[in-house]
Amino acid sequence: MPTKGGIEYKVTNMVASSNLGLELDLFLLASEIPGIEYEPEQFPGAILKFDDPKATLLLFKNGKVVCVGCKTKAAIEKTLFRTLKLLTPKAKKIFKKQKNPKFEITNIVASASLGMSLDLYTIAYEVEDVEYEPEQFPGAILKFRDPKASLLLFKNGKVICAGSRDEKSIEAALFKAKRLLKPYASKEHK
Repeated sequence: MPTKGGIEYKVTNMVASSNLGLELDLFLLASEIPGIEYEPEQFPGAILKFDDPKATLLLFKNGKVVCVGCKTKAAIEKTLFRTLKLLTPKAKKIFKKQKNPKFEITNIVASASLGMSLDLYTIAYEVEDVEYEPEQFPGAILKFRDPKASLLLFKNGKVICAGSRDEKSIEAALFKAKRLLKPYASKEHK
């Protein structure tokens, strides 16, 4: 999807939270439903993975769920609906049936290219809110407060944008980053 600044990006992951409005017996669900992993000594929630759409759900006793891996809102809705359908017949005594649960997107991850090579050393030295430790990680981290987003910047101009809750914020962050970083493009890309 192109932004207003002409930067194309691709959503690679959405994280959403929801409340199924029911209490879950995670031991019972793990014993009755194939594919649900529950190891409370490792993690307090059960893990349910789907192939279509490709998603992972973290199920908690209080009915809260976190959905990871979907790339669209429609895929999140489909995954939550499938989860309810899967749980309802297997665990009638545990909770009452509910229609499609409401959900909130808590994080969107997108990848893009700024179309220019970047001098990460100079950017880290001269631009505020940038962290760069090349011996630890090959990318620099640029944090924006408005719009709220963190961008991983790589020398080749590729960017990973995370922390936004909607695509408008991703577009704004990429546009702002391109404008801010243009003076730091490698000489051959100015």
